[in-house]
Amino acid sequence: MQINTKGVSQITISDAQAGQRIDNFLVKYLKGVPKNHIYRLLRSGQVRVNSGRKKAQYKLQSGDILRVPPVHTSETQTATVPQSVITLLKDSVIYQDDDIIAINKPSGIAVHKGSGLKFGVIEAFRQLDPEQSLELVHRLDRETSGCLLLAKNRQILAQLHQMLRQEKMVHIEKTYIALLEGRWPNGKTTVDIGISKIKRGGEHIMQADDSGDRAVSHFEPLEIFDSGITRPCSLMKVKIETGRTHQIRVHAQHCGHAIIGDTKYGNKECNRYFRDLGLKRLFLHAQQLYLPLADPILIEAPLSDELDSFLQQLRNQPARQ
Repeated sequence: MQINTKGVSQITISDAQAGQRIDNFLVKYLKGVPKNHIYRLLRSGQVRVNSGRKKAQYKLQSGDILRVPPVHTSETQTATVPQSVITLLKDSVIYQDDDIIAINKPSGIAVHKGSGLKFGVIEAFRQLDPEQSLELVHRLDRETSGCLLLAKNRQILAQLHQMLRQEKMVHIEKTYIALLEGRWPNGKTTVDIGISKIKRGGEHIMQADDSGDRAVSHFEPLEIFDSGITRPCSLMKVKIETGRTHQIRVHAQHCGHAIIGDTKYGNKECNRYFRDLGLKRLFLHAQQLYLPLADPILIEAPLSDELDSFLQQLRNQPARQ
């Protein structure tokens, strides 16, 4: 609940909002206001909880009365998500209940703003429903499509984060579909090699590294395409036990079969060949999420028409004479 009194906001913290740090709450509530200004409001006592001062680390409790002074935000600081993007993401919802929203994220849309991007999925959904306390449960690369989870309250967010941290016990199962260059030489293969970050050519990239953070991916070939094309490729199902940055992309490259369309870790000539055939994006899709909750949930995101049509094109290639 929110009450405005001469520009001052008094917010009663709900059960769903409880448990988060006050500075994190204010960052979301005062959209577009620089963090240093928010910390200044806290240090000066202009923001109060139950009439008293609180430090930035304070975790809000259900029933707390939060006083927030009027803060001027210039229009240039807050980016409005275009209605076309709002509509696209709203139509991408594939599951929703009282706790979570799952979408089939389109390729090309980031999950959040940053690094020159004015908005992402989370900003779009917050704009769509400002009263909802939405948070990203996990992330997908901008060019990766498929299952993406948003939490509607802190309790489910903490529960799902705990499951994501588990590797062998009760954990969220993530399944991807990827198209890799070349003929996959074996059947089911487990890649268990760490991943670390390095700087190369002025940018940070990830690399396979035995001393890096543990990363485990399970590759299973689904279909091999080698008829009518000069560059064979392999359609793979990939399950991951860990969720390192660019994990599948790095592990695929490490195996000598980079994901087609991967401009960071892939083969330029291979990417150009398949781009000329019609593939204009990274062929990596988060197909399925299994959530082992009290009532388990299986969420599936179908391939986009673009990827599905490309696979049909590969299947229909006439055999070379």
